[in-house]
Amino acid sequence: MKKALGKHILAEYKGCDESIINDIKSVEKVMIEAAKAAGATVIDSSFHRFEPHGVSGVVIISESHLAIHTWPEHSYASVDIFTCGECMDPKISYEFLKSAFKTKDATSKTILRGIL
Repeated sequence: MKKALGKHILAEYKGCDESIINDIKSVEKVMIEAAKAAGATVIDSSFHRFEPHGVSGVVIISESHLAIHTWPEHSYASVDIFTCGECMDPKISYEFLKSAFKTKDATSKTILRGIL
């Protein structure tokens, strides 16, 4: 594998539990737990619930960030997990979220960032 400054996972979660991905407190809690499960240092978070449905938010970590946008009406969530350095494994966050959202179908693509 090439040496990179960071890894960026683009994740799609389909068939999610709508009640979870439409609840701002649940989404924020799960995103923070996903960051911590992977070994990240959480700095801050900011989340917003849209009307009539949907949640967007970001967890700022020392190693970069986790961001989410949900479409509960489609049982769908889109997540970016961007990490720098070698102290955390973003795939752990990906798998954690897959389980927490009770996802029926999840896919991801990893992009190496900062290949120097």
